[in-house]
Amino acid sequence: MSKVVIIGAGHAGGSVAAFLKQYGHEGQIILAGTEKVAPYQRPPLSKAWLKGEADEASLQLRADSYYADNGIDLRLGVSATGIDRAAKTVAFDDGTTETYDYLVIATGSRARRLPASCGTGEGTLELRTTVDAEQLKEALGKGKRLLVIGGGYVGLEAAASARALGAEAVVLERMERVLQRVASQTLSDFYTRRHTAEGVQIRTGADVVTVAADGVVFADGETLSADAVLVGIGAIANDEMAQEAGLECGDGIVVDLEARTSDPAIFAVGDVTRRPLPHYDGIMHRLESVPNALEQAKHVACAITGRPAPAPEVPWFWSDQYDVKLQIAGLPFGADCQVVRGDVDSGSFAVFHLKGDKIVCVEAVNSAPSFMFGKQAIGKGTSVDAEVLADAEAPIKTAAIAA
Repeated sequence: MSKVVIIGAGHAGGSVAAFLKQYGHEGQIILAGTEKVAPYQRPPLSKAWLKGEADEASLQLRADSYYADNGIDLRLGVSATGIDRAAKTVAFDDGTTETYDYLVIATGSRARRLPASCGTGEGTLELRTTVDAEQLKEALGKGKRLLVIGGGYVGLEAAASARALGAEAVVLERMERVLQRVASQTLSDFYTRRHTAEGVQIRTGADVVTVAADGVVFADGETLSADAVLVGIGAIANDEMAQEAGLECGDGIVVDLEARTSDPAIFAVGDVTRRPLPHYDGIMHRLESVPNALEQAKHVACAITGRPAPAPEVPWFWSDQYDVKLQIAGLPFGADCQVVRGDVDSGSFAVFHLKGDKIVCVEAVNSAPSFMFGKQAIGKGTSVDAEVLADAEAPIKTAAIAA
């Protein structure tokens, strides 16, 4: 019976432990996490938590009793400090050392910091944990103003939650549009209009030179005060320990389709990994999403227990802002055409990214059928007729071209 040590007790690490038990693993499982709470869902932190609709208990992946009942040694508030691959041991900051037959690294990612030229940023907030979310929630409310540095999904979700609580919200994005790194122009424009209509002030091309807990200073000398400043400019993989151990890394720990690292006894899952994407000719990419964490957790559990590997999944993501449900399937790698289905102004539409006659990505706003069709088409490599795809009056399934 093999001994498995999992370092990182977030969604990814917690899921590895659960799938191992589900798939019949009978050896020892140690699940160690830096936070003092059992594995929980992080996406609601920027939405339900801020609005007071969720707490630690409601976000837990499994009840506290689950781990002991299933023989999983859950150790909270402890961090791994080093890996000795030759000895197959992991050292922890509580002074303990554990041997392993298999090691799973699930250390996730951390918030990217502002450049040093912007000041220390002391007192500014980030949104990665329940502690972060609680600090932000306490700073919101009627008569308060929240400044969000960065116009990505988390920042926009936080701005929407701030408005729901009656606070002012200002989003500062240094690029030309919000979501520029991750979404189409159509989607960026839609969200800009929607947030503006909800009272959020969005400033793009924002040249911020100083950031503090009570506001910012722009390059032209203008100042903007706030009750709280949230920095949301992306995330960095926590792969330093893996690098020190000599594992192959590059914008995350490099893994194969089984989530196995360059050391066959060590796996890595979740935000910390850079993995091949089967539906995109094996392009290596780092995905930050719950579906990715779950998929990799299943692969690791299958590899360790000797079960057949599940079929590769199409990457997918989601975001909830106001009454807008965004669902994205795939990634726009190599896309040479965009097709919009539906009326953007109605708030229910989809943007399909095509490479030739194949869908590589779909951004669906309040349009579950478009999301499902796109996700399935990407997975099967289905050819589509772009004209039919663009015709919202035609049943979407008729856009598929028979093989």
